[in-house]
Amino acid sequence: MPTTAQTFRVLLVDDEPVIRELVSTMLTTASVEVEVAADGAECLKAAKTRPFDLILLDIVLPGLDGIAICRLLKSDPATARVPVYMLTAKARARDVETARRAGADGYINKPFRGAELMDLVDSLQQQRASR
Repeated sequence: MPTTAQTFRVLLVDDEPVIRELVSTMLTTASVEVEVAADGAECLKAAKTRPFDLILLDIVLPGLDGIAICRLLKSDPATARVPVYMLTAKARARDVETARRAGADGYINKPFRGAELMDLVDSLQQQRASR
C-alpha cells in the first residue's frame, strides 16, 4: 500500500517510549514520516486507516503480541503487501522463525545500529522508486 512518491511513511509499534522517541527522531531526521503506536490495537487501527511503506513491530507488546499482529496484517488484503520488520530484543532462532512464519519480511535485533535501520529504509525507498 504505497504512499505518494515523495513521502515514505513508517508505522513504529513499540511499547517503550524511549525506543519510539529514538527511532522516530532518527527516521524523521532522514525525512521519513513516522507514526507511532504503543500496542497492537493502535497499530491495527493506524494500518487500516492510513497507508504505510514499512511497519516496524516489536514482539513484546501489551495485549496482542507482535507475532499475532503480524499475522493479522499479512492476512488482510489492505495491509498484506506492507513490509513488516520485527524490531525486537527477542533474538533466539526460534523467535526469528516464528516471526518469519507469521509473515514478517525481516528481523532487526535490539539493540540495533542506527545504520542498519537507515539501510533498510533506504533499500525500501529505492525499491518503491523503481516500481
